[in-house]
Amino acid sequence: MKRSILIFLLIVLVGALSVTVVAAQSGGMRSYIVVANTRSGIPRAVEAQIRAAGGTITKNLSQIGVLVVSSANPNFESSVKGVKGIAPNRRIRAIEPTRLEPVQVSRTANPPFSGDDDFYFDLQWGADAVNSPEAWATGTRGAGVIIAVLDEGVDKLNPDLSPNLRGDLSKSFVPGEEWWAEDPYGSGFNHGTHVAGIAAAADNAWGVIGVAPEAQIMSVKVLSEVLGYGLDEWIIDGIKYAADSGAKVINMSLGSGPLDTRGACDAFGCYTADDVLAWFEAYSRAAEYARSKGATVIASAGNDAFDFSANPQFIHLPSDARGIISVSATAPMGWALDPENAFLDYPTSYTNYGRERVDFAAPGGDTAYPGDETCTVGPLTRPCWVFDLVFSDGVCDDLGCFFWWAGGTSMAAPHVAGTVAIYQSYLGGTASPDMIFAYLRWAADYVGTSTDEFWGHGRVAAYPSRFIH
Repeated sequence: MKRSILIFLLIVLVGALSVTVVAAQSGGMRSYIVVANTRSGIPRAVEAQIRAAGGTITKNLSQIGVLVVSSANPNFESSVKGVKGIAPNRRIRAIEPTRLEPVQVSRTANPPFSGDDDFYFDLQWGADAVNSPEAWATGTRGAGVIIAVLDEGVDKLNPDLSPNLRGDLSKSFVPGEEWWAEDPYGSGFNHGTHVAGIAAAADNAWGVIGVAPEAQIMSVKVLSEVLGYGLDEWIIDGIKYAADSGAKVINMSLGSGPLDTRGACDAFGCYTADDVLAWFEAYSRAAEYARSKGATVIASAGNDAFDFSANPQFIHLPSDARGIISVSATAPMGWALDPENAFLDYPTSYTNYGRERVDFAAPGGDTAYPGDETCTVGPLTRPCWVFDLVFSDGVCDDLGCFFWWAGGTSMAAPHVAGTVAIYQSYLGGTASPDMIFAYLRWAADYVGTSTDEFWGHGRVAAYPSRFIH
């Protein structure tokens, strides 16, 4: 059957995810994250207190000293003593994208100017920014490295992703949903699929190319496509599962915050200082466990345009947890006007920032270009600002496959994940997370004398720009 490609334009200026600070509830039951004082194992005395307070343990993550507990007792949090912390098991909601006009384009469209046979590769200015082609020229393309994508699933039918997708390792933590993207509302967009394409779409004469085109993709569904949210427990359990299943890179293009460590109320409810401490500790332990298994853990810094340097009492989770690399977003401004010479690394209008919070920057895309004129890149003509977003895969159906432009720190994080896969492959797959971090610092561009509030230790590079002549 003849296939065509529907090209949709998506602007996600909030490509990370927002959070509702409300405990998951069913009837009168509420769900909680309980963090024990010990980092491994759960003391019997704690389990006894939980039962006495009317709690039922629904998940035991004893390797990191975390329990998930349900209880109808409204005073449950204050009834259990001798633990590091107890907090609501939150619902994390995806922000709905803005959708533009669809346009149908033949899959046989010629590449714009590079001659690459993956026909939309030349729309991927992010690959140029992080020097992916230069890394590939050394023979290093991510082979043998597994990237776990903790998200809304990944489309298993997409020809850009299926060659690298490890269905045998993929798993869903969302009850009633499979690990793959099901696109229940027929939008053609799936957050996890877009993210996976940025990190590791195959170089297979089709579509786009990921930063690490020979890396393997493990889909770990921790966000529900049907409900529009995930739970802390699904994400924490997903981190542990990915590490136990051999992932060397864990990407989380999701997050909550800014959260006031003193406690606060917002549009979604109230939380306490103790709640924030418990969430921070649970994510930190999961990330440190993953690091002990050799996995580098990456998360989006968030899209609130929030200055954490000026407001140090606020944090963003999971990106601010111990053991997690926090990624801010950069973008060009009018790239399509001069693709060969455009500057690609302006801090975006939406990215969170702050010294000691952002570890690295990476291509995330933006719509800050002020003009309304149109530009043409290859077969596509759009408003010039559209091309400053990040182009990647969407969901396939019987008519063809969707591609999308999107923007956000959600798009920045997988550029780092693919870069880490390049390093791991080069180093034989045995490099420690500390060694990987050192490589990221060594190769990064825009490294100042101290940690920059927007770029952190620099904008990541799969191959050092200073070695390119």
